[in-house]
Order: sequence, then C-alpha cells, then structure tokens
Amino acid sequence: MGYRHVFSDNFYRAEIDPERIGVQHYEEAIIQDIEFAAVQTGARIVIIDNLTYLCNSSEKGDVAGLFMMKLMALKKKHALTLLVISHTPKRNLSNPITQNDLAGSKKLYNFFDNVFAIGQSAQDKRIKFVKQVKVRASEYMYDSDNVIVYEITNEDGYVRFLHKGYGKESEHLRDKSEEDESQVRSYILTCHREGKSVREIADLVNRSKTSVHRIIAREKNKEDVGPVEGVPPGDVGQVGQVGQLGQSETVRVHGRSGFRDDLVFEMDDNHCF
Repeated sequence: MGYRHVFSDNFYRAEIDPERIGVQHYEEAIIQDIEFAAVQTGARIVIIDNLTYLCNSSEKGDVAGLFMMKLMALKKKHALTLLVISHTPKRNLSNPITQNDLAGSKKLYNFFDNVFAIGQSAQDKRIKFVKQVKVRASEYMYDSDNVIVYEITNEDGYVRFLHKGYGKESEHLRDKSEEDESQVRSYILTCHREGKSVREIADLVNRSKTSVHRIIAREKNKEDVGPVEGVPPGDVGQVGQVGQLGQSETVRVHGRSGFRDDLVFEMDDNHCF
C-alpha cells in the first residue's frame, strides 16, 4: 500500500473545466480566472503548468506574445511571482540546451526575467540536471559548466528531486552518432525549403552560419549534378583502349544525351575530357 503525500494548506490547485476548452475568448477567460483565484486566495506565487495547454496558440508567436503580455500585466497589477512551465519539442539529446529549445516562438523568451531548463541525463533516466538559460537581474551561476544535478526519488508518496551535487552539462549529454548528424542535416534542409534564412537555421540547430551554409550548398550541388539519363551505372567514360599514364587514351561515351554513340574523345594527361 502506498503513501499519500499531504500538501500545505496554503497550496491551491486549479484545473481547467474540460467543457470550456476552446470556447470563444478562451485565453481571455483563463487570464480573468487566474486573477480571480489569486485575489480570492491571497496567493503571491502562481505556477502555470503548462503554457502550451493554457494557450492553444502558443506555437504562434504573435498570439502567444499577446497572451504573455496579459500575464505580465497581471503580475505587475498584483505584485505576483509567476512560474510559467513550457515543454520543449523533441530535441537532440546530444546538443546543449539553449533558448532555441523553448517550445513555440522565441518571442516568448523576451518576456521572461529568468529562464531555467530541466534536462534529461544520458547517464541514467532517474538523473536530471538544471541549467540557467537566461538571467536578467541576478547572478549567472548555473551555466553549462555548473549545472545542478538531481535524482528523482519517491519517499512516503512524495515524488521529488534529491540534490546530488553539481557537474558539467557535457557529462550528461549523449554521444553524437552518425544518425544524430544525419537528423541535423535533414532538419537544416527542411528549414531551408521552408524559407528560413541561414541565420535562423543556425540559431535553431546551434551551429555556425558557415556550417549550415556548407550543408545547404552541398545538397544543392547534389541536385544540380544528377545522373545522366539512359546511361547504365559505370558505363560513362569507360576506357576503350587502356594506355600508359600520361599518354593519350581513347574513350567512347555510350548513350550520352546530346552525343552520337560513335563519337570518340581523347583525354589529356590529366584524364579530363
């Protein structure tokens, strides 16, 4: 038989009525209800879990930005402390956590005074690490060289983080594989086809602009140099008469578009047409 954890009497938990999800002016109604609940209970700290569920359009920068502006106005009006939780989209666990991993538009990032992320350690599924991603008015203490390490534990029905110490983020990242690199290249090309700039893509994948440009250019070269129609593999440029290196050789090109089959080309000393 398990244990039931008893929370403080000062802890109030509110849920959204499922029947009201998606109604007209849904986000505005949520803001009003948060304000009403905070005033009625005298709460000074409000935790929102999570932003995506609360704001149906959090993936759209303009709509999510307007929603955050209303939350910020509520915070200032009642001198509240807001803790807004936002889940990250699927990400490559080989890469360090950055502001680009925030779900939805990067515009949301500008509204927060401080941002920290909880990462999954590659060492153990029970191990998590906490990293500061943005600091506006305090000291930057827990960056990639000094993340806080925790272990998820369950004691007397209370699932919590047990502090284990400190470490480097790199110690908790998964080793990069060829599959990871392939996924990054594929994502870069997808973003490029969607019309994103090299700078935007570089920010998204945490790579330099030069690296992103090189991957895009390499793919473009592959598309420009396609296979010759009607030519079996290995048939183009086969040597008809093999001579000594440095001597002229005759090469017959079969079935090449725009050329007769009986044309004979001579290669120079560098074996170029």
